[in-house]
Amino acid sequence: MAVREVLRMGHPVLRQVARPVERFGTPELERLLQDMRDTMAHENGAGLAAPQIGESVRVVIFGVSATPRYPDAEPVPFTVLVNPQITFLDDEREDGWEGCLSVPGLRGVVPRFRRLRYRGFDERGAPIDRLAEGFHARVVQHECDHLDGILYPMRMPDMSRFGFTEVLFPDLDPAIDD
Repeated sequence: MAVREVLRMGHPVLRQVARPVERFGTPELERLLQDMRDTMAHENGAGLAAPQIGESVRVVIFGVSATPRYPDAEPVPFTVLVNPQITFLDDEREDGWEGCLSVPGLRGVVPRFRRLRYRGFDERGAPIDRLAEGFHARVVQHECDHLDGILYPMRMPDMSRFGFTEVLFPDLDPAIDD
């Protein structure tokens, strides 16, 4: 369909709590999901939330196979997740570097829960119920935060671990952004 503009930090849509999807299988939802897939692929992203392309609805997509942005990350299955709910399985957290298509050129260390359960629906309304840990859990939390108007810098307790990708990681390919 179309590669859409990714909104940047500061845009009012990125600060909103997104509304739930009420109907599945509609042409509007199918069009939105195709635009999200096209945009995520174009940007070489690990995930994308609908608010990042200006649609304030509770829809995220994510998936990682091999990507130069996250060379050490384990694979995450491509997933369409509508109206997600997250349950943290324990209190264990781990720090990890994150970037975001809406915060281009910057990275920061964010503490995230290590294990979680996520539930929701696929694009046709079929239920999804999965356990995730490590990088998979981090991606789910990052994308679902967008649905509540939260960007990763808002989760950072130590701003000394936040900076420009090219300065923090000078050996990283400069063509690789967030």
